[in-house]
Amino acid sequence: MSTEASVSWDLNPGETIQRKALHARFGGRTQGGIGPSAKTPNVFIFTDPVAGEKHGYYDDWMPDGRFHYSGEGQKGDQKMVSGNAAIVNHREEGRALRVFQGARGTVTYRGEFVIDQEEPWYEADAPETNDGPLRKVIVFRLKPVDASPQSPATRLGRLLDSGPNKVDKLPIERSETERTFVNPNREAYVAERAEGRLVRGFADWLTSKGFESHRHRVFPPGESRPLFTDLYCGGLALLIEAKGSVTRENVRMAIGQLADYGRFVDHSTRAILLPSKPRADLLALTESQGGVAIWPEGSGYICSDPNVLP
Repeated sequence: MSTEASVSWDLNPGETIQRKALHARFGGRTQGGIGPSAKTPNVFIFTDPVAGEKHGYYDDWMPDGRFHYSGEGQKGDQKMVSGNAAIVNHREEGRALRVFQGARGTVTYRGEFVIDQEEPWYEADAPETNDGPLRKVIVFRLKPVDASPQSPATRLGRLLDSGPNKVDKLPIERSETERTFVNPNREAYVAERAEGRLVRGFADWLTSKGFESHRHRVFPPGESRPLFTDLYCGGLALLIEAKGSVTRENVRMAIGQLADYGRFVDHSTRAILLPSKPRADLLALTESQGGVAIWPEGSGYICSDPNVLP
């Protein structure tokens, strides 16, 4: 990297500049979110929290006083190469990290940062460009040098700032799902809407039998995105995952989700709530993993284990 001693940094946090003018003076790529400069000892980082949040990227201040920034790479799992490597190695390479609000046109300088030495980065799930499939993304934790930490402004940041417990109870009416924080821009599938109807119907039936039910929001240790259970009946110690159609793929997925949630929620029985009775092999699959199936029949519900429901 060659530098020009005559080009000294003279922007202060809060000042604006045209991105083209910024690169003309200080170098760096004119497009993209991360722009290492070969002209000056800087790595430029551009972020648009409002647009990013719609796609599951929460690039902004978090309650830990660090600025969290999602790495580059639009397809597949992100890797520690190119711009990502420039961020993680900026100290060793003698570069300053310069964060800007905005990605094109006029951008606002948010300040100089250094990568956090104790926890430089972590991994999270987010969709590919254009709301593609979920993949692994790298999220950097940046410590401010000449800027003051601000209150979290993103939905996830505000949730984390509220100081949630490891496991929180939620009312059935709260429609938040893992998609809400991982891929919020994607509309709910028909199957997901069917799952919601199933859950509400079964919850109403439990109420008619004298049993209260709720949902859980779970923050696994070290994870930055919450998990959400579909339904839980404490009186029956029943942990429930609903699926909108009776397919092998859905049953397999439900078994895995129940195993995941079951690590954090005390329960005696794991149940898959389905719109109709599953075929024999899917029942056998469910039972082989210690679970039961529940489905509506007439004005009530049937369980593959007759001892589970009242």
